[in-house]
Amino acid sequence: MAVSSKFLLFTALLFFLFASPSLQASFRPKALVLPVSKDASTNQYVTQIKQRTPLVPVKLTLDLGGEFLWVDCDQGYVSSSYMPARCNSAQCSLARSKSCGSCFDGPKPGCNNNTCGLPPANTVTRTATGGEVAQDVVSVQSTNGKNPGQVVSVPKFLFTCGSTFLLEGLASGVKGMAGLGRTKISMSSQFAAAFSFHRKFAVCLSSSSSSNGVVFFGDGPYAFLPNNIDISQSLIYTPLILNPVSTAPAYFEGEPSADYFIGVKGIKINGKAVQLNNTLLSINKEGHGGTKISTVTPYTVMETSIYRAVVNAFIKAISQIPRVPAVAPFSACFKAKSFGSTRVGPAVPQIDLVLQSKDVIWTIFGANSMVQVSNDVLCLGFVDGGLEPTTSIVIGGYQIEHNLLQFDLATSRLGFTSSLLFRQTTCSNFNFTSTA
Repeated sequence: MAVSSKFLLFTALLFFLFASPSLQASFRPKALVLPVSKDASTNQYVTQIKQRTPLVPVKLTLDLGGEFLWVDCDQGYVSSSYMPARCNSAQCSLARSKSCGSCFDGPKPGCNNNTCGLPPANTVTRTATGGEVAQDVVSVQSTNGKNPGQVVSVPKFLFTCGSTFLLEGLASGVKGMAGLGRTKISMSSQFAAAFSFHRKFAVCLSSSSSSNGVVFFGDGPYAFLPNNIDISQSLIYTPLILNPVSTAPAYFEGEPSADYFIGVKGIKINGKAVQLNNTLLSINKEGHGGTKISTVTPYTVMETSIYRAVVNAFIKAISQIPRVPAVAPFSACFKAKSFGSTRVGPAVPQIDLVLQSKDVIWTIFGANSMVQVSNDVLCLGFVDGGLEPTTSIVIGGYQIEHNLLQFDLATSRLGFTSSLLFRQTTCSNFNFTSTA
């Protein structure tokens, strides 16, 4: 039986439509995933995206409260798809830029006339500069919550060009910072907008420099080996609090903070309340006080009176354990062999952050409270932040390792787990073996 040439053409076209990757643009991921490694020399958490045309890998220090993605455009930024954001454009409006200027060394990435600007900041060293707002291609992997899936791209991802000097103090090889903060142009907000998924993301940091933690953009499942446990089903929730005053190194007047604050009402050690100046736990009209979570602060930092009260209560609770000389930046250090071992780290009193009620508690166990500074010495991993810090308590990276934290921007709440070690898994146990 003869087959018409029209039919052959039609079937060939159908095959082309379904087989050609270039035409599968209708694929819309439900979530995205990035690996996060711990840099041993700086204690920073480093991730990697692909950016530009042609795509190149770009290493970035993860900044939970960072306002946006910024990268160094001074050295080696080459891309045929780079586009500066012109003054008074929709991009500038979305970025809430209030500056517009010219650059006479260009045109080149980071230096063009009639463009709007934002101040990219190194939040590790608390330095900032002026930078051009621009857009370019960003490429990451999708996920079903259990494995990475196919690679997807956002063709016009907004970011800011930083300068090479801003990289000082960042981990080796890093070219910028990945800001996940409470702004419309943070990486988390842009990914949600680009793919129309839930305005949620989750951070799960590894304590090891040899095994990756993970960041999910989008809703769960967030599954971890060995049993593919979906951690999103067992989160405890507490409200996220908006600080009306920016806590960034540089900002425009009237901007709220992009950092994530939570309402710590008290602290208990071994179930006993620590006596604190409770006014320090609230945010005042100047934006000072309160408790925020940070991935660029290595260890939890506390205002001096809070720090002393917590450390003294901790020492009292383990008065039978011999002290040893302090090891900076810590003040309470002990003989490591004096402690037993548990599934959740050294056998020490648990530290409870009491949140909106006495029943909502973020518990810090030994794996997150004690730092092994040598074979023989363990120190309580909190740091004195001085008498007048901007924020009274900054929960640092060490204290959130192997805890999964979900930031729900739509409902303004934090979901948290306390230590995953209790569940016989860790943040290193996401299966990064691709199924795509």
